[in-house]
Amino acid sequence: MFTNSKLTKSIRLAIAVGVTSTAFSSSSFAQDESSAAVDEMETISITGSAITRTALEGALPVTVVSKEQIVRSGVTSVPDLMATIPSMQGYQTAGQSVGGGAGGVQTASLRDLGGSYTLVLLNGRRMPSSDSGATVDLNAIPLSAIERVEVLTDGASALYGSDAIAGVINFILKKDLNETTITGRFDRPQEKGGASSNFSVSTGFGSLDDDGFNILLAYSHDSQQQLKSSQRDFASTGFLEFDYNGQTYLSVAGSANAIPANAYVSFTDESGLSNVSFNPYQESTGSCHDTSYASGTTCVFDYTSTLEIEPEYTRDNFFTQALLEINDDTQAYISASYSQFAMISRIAPYPTGSFILPTDSDVVQNNVIPYLTDEQAAAVDTVTARWRTLPGGNRTQEFSTDTFHVVAGIEGLIGDISYDFAVTNGTSSREITRVTGYPLQDEFLELVTSGDVNVFASPDELSDEQVALVQDAMFSGLWNTFDTSTFAIEGKASMPLFELADGDAFAAFGFDYRDVTYSNELSQANKDAVILFSAPGNQFDLSRSTYGIFGEFVFPLFENFELTTALRYDTIGGVTNDRTLVFDDTTDEQVFDADGYPVYQSGVSVNDDESDITYKLSFAYRPSDEWLLRGSYGTGFKAPTMREIADPRLESGVTSVAYACPFDANSTHPLADLCYTDILQYDVYQEGYAGLKPEKSTQLSFGFVYEPGNWSVGMDYWSITLEDQVATVTQDQIFNDPITYADLFTSKVDLGTGEDVLAIIQAPVNIGESRNSGIDWSVKASNEIGSGTLNTSFEGTLVLVSESLRVGEVGIWDDSLGKVGDDQAVTFRYIWNFRNTYSIGDFDLTANVRFRSGYDDVESNECLASDQSICNDVQLTIDPYILVDTLAAYHFSDKVNVSFGIKNLLDVDPPLTLNTAAGHQIGYDPRYSSAYGRTFYVSGSYTF
Repeated sequence: MFTNSKLTKSIRLAIAVGVTSTAFSSSSFAQDESSAAVDEMETISITGSAITRTALEGALPVTVVSKEQIVRSGVTSVPDLMATIPSMQGYQTAGQSVGGGAGGVQTASLRDLGGSYTLVLLNGRRMPSSDSGATVDLNAIPLSAIERVEVLTDGASALYGSDAIAGVINFILKKDLNETTITGRFDRPQEKGGASSNFSVSTGFGSLDDDGFNILLAYSHDSQQQLKSSQRDFASTGFLEFDYNGQTYLSVAGSANAIPANAYVSFTDESGLSNVSFNPYQESTGSCHDTSYASGTTCVFDYTSTLEIEPEYTRDNFFTQALLEINDDTQAYISASYSQFAMISRIAPYPTGSFILPTDSDVVQNNVIPYLTDEQAAAVDTVTARWRTLPGGNRTQEFSTDTFHVVAGIEGLIGDISYDFAVTNGTSSREITRVTGYPLQDEFLELVTSGDVNVFASPDELSDEQVALVQDAMFSGLWNTFDTSTFAIEGKASMPLFELADGDAFAAFGFDYRDVTYSNELSQANKDAVILFSAPGNQFDLSRSTYGIFGEFVFPLFENFELTTALRYDTIGGVTNDRTLVFDDTTDEQVFDADGYPVYQSGVSVNDDESDITYKLSFAYRPSDEWLLRGSYGTGFKAPTMREIADPRLESGVTSVAYACPFDANSTHPLADLCYTDILQYDVYQEGYAGLKPEKSTQLSFGFVYEPGNWSVGMDYWSITLEDQVATVTQDQIFNDPITYADLFTSKVDLGTGEDVLAIIQAPVNIGESRNSGIDWSVKASNEIGSGTLNTSFEGTLVLVSESLRVGEVGIWDDSLGKVGDDQAVTFRYIWNFRNTYSIGDFDLTANVRFRSGYDDVESNECLASDQSICNDVQLTIDPYILVDTLAAYHFSDKVNVSFGIKNLLDVDPPLTLNTAAGHQIGYDPRYSSAYGRTFYVSGSYTF
């Protein structure tokens, strides 16, 4: 089978790093061909198959992104690279860490199913997760070390097991390097803010062919400055004026936690007086402060004006790899990567919620009592205030993630059998540090109740000493740490089975075992709940083990037609929690120790083991040299994450928008009296559900590739159906249908007033079914124009169906296709990229066009700018979003390259939207558009 030592070396190397062939190649080679061309051909293994052969593959829709394409795309990070792939939707962006819950993590998501349905591999191996499932933080992958990326847009559970329902992304890093390359780049937006820079160096020594070994080292550093809302007109305020149906509206996204503070006065029961609320500053001056806007009798704070809409971050990545020839048929390898990523997110100053002020204090007597009638003043019971701690600065958090990933293995040949055996260990630790802006409860309440700081005063009226007092009352320190670890042992072998009339049949067999853990460690300050009106978090230490075995077979049934089958068995171990909260058997109340901390029990099994069998059938038919026909059908599954199963009930912030009381006056719900009287945000709890079942899926795809010469066209239809899909009831569903979801309302003690208030619970359930389908296409051409060459590609995705069965309903389907749906997100119907590179001599000129189709915005009740008492339902139509990027590169020699690029050449602003679900940004959606504007960059590289 193998003809020379060099070829066997290339075979072993290909197996070790998972090099794949392009899925759009239409070339075919008969299995019994004995020409020298076939003898010189490397044996390779494609993403989505464990079989290594000398034939080019084509049964699976795999998109290959080369390092040249990465450079021409103009991106500076792996998350940015993934965002340029048309089939990528529903991923987490950096902007979502601005109050949106992303927590500094950026993900990949194919088909808009979410990051947990897309399997991310590094050199064909699983990476440590950023959560309790299999979602990978893309910030841990070094862009500068990537040789190529394969994106398999087809389900692959029959080979990889859980989490590959939507597809697989395989990042393949450089190999066998024996030169040194230094690169640098600087990006500068045309407007202020958001500059970035990066530097990388890679080197290697030793040659596998000549020396029998190779050692590679790579390092990169990236730095991104923050972008403030005040630096972009479209993001500078939450008070948005816009035209709709010939009228001008004013949308007010503000908070009742204002500065100067709002006052809320209640009276004794005997008085019979109704509670009143007002803003003392407005009463004394006739208008709200310029940071706020009048809303009823109070003022709401423009929190958007204080945001940093894109966070700052630094990223350091190290990668090393050693390859050693043991003999002509055996190679050992070891690779290690380390990533340190630190993101700092700054959101609006802390909202205090309601806190009680002494009625006899000077601050109440001077700022509240004068605006009451004599009858009211005589009957005052309590006075509370809602303030915004603007003098204390923005709420600032640092998300610091350290990721380590090492793989060691041996691979080679025994006769005609190619084998690969490896051990993988990976860890990820994410620390959340609250830098400033979070008030210490005891110090802060003492400060504001003493009157040393007047919360009803204008911010500019506070002295430097008073500002310093507020700043000194802010917490700074570690808050909690999330740790994940993965230990895996895996092996596979592939071989020819027997010869058929039209070629050899091949087979591959493999196994894998994984042990994963995920824990949350609280700081002492978190346990003690030192921050104003916060509750202590709950710790957990979750673990489970999984194992699987698989077989894959390829049969050339007749001339130019191959059938591939795969079968896999998996067992997903039950979740064990070594920090399970203890409750009293008699009273069912939580147990605390002598110091007031929760008591935990170790080694508690939360649920039982689950097992599953998945399969896949696929075919590739080449009726001629120009045509390739292909298709597949298979099943898949996804195990619920450990937190979805075993999460204790945890506070999860507040609702993303403010809600009116969901209960009417005739409601019999036992918690109806706990509603707020104003339209406010409500507290949210999250918790796991031990009864969750694995999600099941069926995938179908079929398509063609036609390549008659210097151009090609490919098209694939895909369909993914999910059953028993895990999801949570949305906040809108809970508040809009309080009868159906009556059991999802609970109570919470407002630590500011000591009273019970309404809250909601969001827990995962198996909702039933999800249906998704669409068409991918790719058109590529290469033409000689003048003395140069023009390479063109047009690639895109059309989503036909994307809908899910509504939680708790029968026959009611929700979708977000071409609109903001109940999930407060959008599935774009069309996404496409049009790329052109013209090369002439040592000069390249690239122009890339990226397109997202328009959509219907969220339905919202908004009021006229001229008269806020006149309000109507509004639904904006969002225009398509188009970005044009250009790059000019000159190759002075094989050693020196320089380039100059412009991102967002036309300086397109994000479109106006009233949807506020992505984060604290108002007026645009950071998930779907760039806030930086036209950006210039220069880069260069030197190789020696």
